[in-house]
Amino acid sequence: MADYHDDLRLAHVLADSADSVTMERFKALDLKVETKPDLTPVSDADKAAEELVRSVLQRARPRDAVMGEEYGLQGSGPRRWVIDPIDGTKNYVRGVPVWATLIALLEEQPDGDLQPVVGIVSAPALNRRWWAAKDLGAYAGRSLAKASRIQVSKVGRIEDASFSYSSLTGWEERGRLDPFLDLTRACWRTRAYGDFWSYMMVAEGAVDIAAEPELSLWDMAAPCIVVQEAGGRFTGLDGIDGPTGADAVATNGLLHKEALRRLSV
Repeated sequence: MADYHDDLRLAHVLADSADSVTMERFKALDLKVETKPDLTPVSDADKAAEELVRSVLQRARPRDAVMGEEYGLQGSGPRRWVIDPIDGTKNYVRGVPVWATLIALLEEQPDGDLQPVVGIVSAPALNRRWWAAKDLGAYAGRSLAKASRIQVSKVGRIEDASFSYSSLTGWEERGRLDPFLDLTRACWRTRAYGDFWSYMMVAEGAVDIAAEPELSLWDMAAPCIVVQEAGGRFTGLDGIDGPTGADAVATNGLLHKEALRRLSV
């Protein structure tokens, strides 16, 4: 069995580095924001945080590949670090504290697929951090020394479930608005916590279902392993486990089939 303790410690170092950049620039009056070709915003903090994480990885793990939202893929091989320097940039640039740096290590499996084996979600403006490593469990806290193990809920009926999402637009654009609304009506409670926070709430047992229709690998890799190690399931809308597609459904496991059934109509 592989031991990921060293990689997990490194992930915390990487997150600390990113936090130092993102918190320094958060609410800065001179924050520079541009619009990318896909019409999403990117700030100078996004770029600086990813650059710093890449530089640390280059020294610590020079043989590993690195993929980031802002600077793409560098290198190749059976191990790949995946970085989203700021998940929730729209919140970040408006001064809303719900944003996080997502860092994951993916490792090639026997079938050739890359799957997350280490993940960390650091939300310094919320003073929260979540992390996990394969077969080591999922935790929340501010450091490895100050952490509590987390686990998903035991809610087993859809009518008792709490469901979190990001927005309606993506579901409408993909022609899935009606199934999405069907799920919201079936659940006891719905809230748009959005982005990484939806998945971390699933991992903590505060929310039972989270789903998004339009995602990239860097949005999903770190949350995926945290949810899985907390005892939940993380799949695409196609039901395939892992961050393999362009969408995601995360649940406590007990509600997964029902959530997929309703969203796939």
